[in-house]
Amino acid sequence: MDNKVKDSEEKQKGIDVEDYHENKEITEFDEDLAVRCNNGTFVGLKDEYVISYKGIPYAEPPIGNLRFKPPVEKQNSDKIYEAYYLGKSCYQTECETEQAGYYEQGEDCLTLNVWKNINSNITDKPVMVFIHGGAFGWGGTADPLYEGTNFIKENKDVILVTINYRINIFGFINLSILEGGETYKESGNLGILDQVCALKWIQKNIKNFGGDPNNVTIFGESAGACSVSILPLVKGTKGLFHHVIAQSGSYQFTNSIESSLMVTQKIIELTGIKSVQELLDYSGEQMKELIEQFCDDFLIFPVRDGIILPEDLFNEYDKIDFSGIDFMCGTNKDEYRYWIEDYGGIDIYQPAIIEMFGGYYYEFKERDQKNINKFFKTLKDNEIWNITEFINEYLFRIPAIAQAEKIIKSGGKVYMYFWKFPSAIKDLGACHAVELSSVFNNLKNTIYTGENYDENLAQNVQKMWVNFAKNGNPSTDNYQWNCYDLVERKMMVLDKNIHEEKDILAERRKLLSSLANYYMN
Repeated sequence: MDNKVKDSEEKQKGIDVEDYHENKEITEFDEDLAVRCNNGTFVGLKDEYVISYKGIPYAEPPIGNLRFKPPVEKQNSDKIYEAYYLGKSCYQTECETEQAGYYEQGEDCLTLNVWKNINSNITDKPVMVFIHGGAFGWGGTADPLYEGTNFIKENKDVILVTINYRINIFGFINLSILEGGETYKESGNLGILDQVCALKWIQKNIKNFGGDPNNVTIFGESAGACSVSILPLVKGTKGLFHHVIAQSGSYQFTNSIESSLMVTQKIIELTGIKSVQELLDYSGEQMKELIEQFCDDFLIFPVRDGIILPEDLFNEYDKIDFSGIDFMCGTNKDEYRYWIEDYGGIDIYQPAIIEMFGGYYYEFKERDQKNINKFFKTLKDNEIWNITEFINEYLFRIPAIAQAEKIIKSGGKVYMYFWKFPSAIKDLGACHAVELSSVFNNLKNTIYTGENYDENLAQNVQKMWVNFAKNGNPSTDNYQWNCYDLVERKMMVLDKNIHEEKDILAERRKLLSSLANYYMN
């Protein structure tokens, strides 16, 4: 592709190809923009009342012999660095719906970004830590949707942090069947361990930015929602966060050991490698080529390895004590329509989703197949949208409800929402990720919304998210948001007309509730 054409396309996606620069060590700086951290002093940039600190490393670069190893915390340092530029995105294939893939890529990607508003007298501000989505194979904090300036301008009494972590082969490959794999036992969950490492860095340093390490909310969308859902199950995370917001994702987006090894076996077939060392000898560019060969066809999720994550997440969720963690979670009305764009349009989506449904259906038990058949009888006669409705329920809403039920039964408090405000893009409806521009107050980023956004809805949603981060309750002066329970099952409907409803789509929930017992391998 001609470089000028490529540059033009990337700028249309919200990425300026000239944005990436390496943050340098400096000696002269404005002390009002500098924050002392354990691994150095970082100097940010000021935009009116918002100071941003970008590309701060929270771990040693996972390169060389640290590839496929758990993150190593950064050593203490007295040096002074710029924090002007976002860190690299992890190597990935370029994908139009994941804009961070058009930014500079590399293995040295373990960085985070902090935004604070200095036009606030509050000390010890609640901290909101966002974990990006992208099916654990794509994405990064360079996505313009996650730029924090507009959010912090509007919500000055919190600190916002976004974090990068290893994805695809770098973050979630099970190396156990390769020669030498016994010394890489955590390799199937490195991306999750990266997130834990970032949260530990935040505990050490966020107070110096004005944040309260004893009031941290982790929130994420899609794979990020899965991440925040499973982090409470990871050893050593107690006290690292206190509130959780899961947007369109749950603990079910994980792989069994058997499924994860199918991906490893594919790599062996493609490359002929027999040992981890052979994979370590690959250059970064060779690794990216490997990703391009198969990552669009295989989803590489966190692994229920019995080491970092329990092999039976369902059972473990029944046992864990959630009494000290507040949860908020929800789904969008038309989640799976997001993938119309990924498939390449409605004409490709139609046969693809029929094939996809067939693959799911025959994996279900006979009793569940009967309930699925009953579910379809409740819908109008349109095969494509009916299958889409089923997948919305199976992949997103039913698991979210099941997860909420387990948290409630183990002593936790849960608030649930149902997003209905639609995209203006044809056929997408209230699709997956459509809420992100509202949550981050980046309404001019219309990649999912088209030219359809509501400033009032966005302002109220931000107040709800921020209030939840402040005190574990998303209610505002305008809207009383009741806890989800197992009787009335109230959810907040997020639409032009914000309101609460009891037991939304109750008949569907009852028919399909047992599908929450299946993993999304």
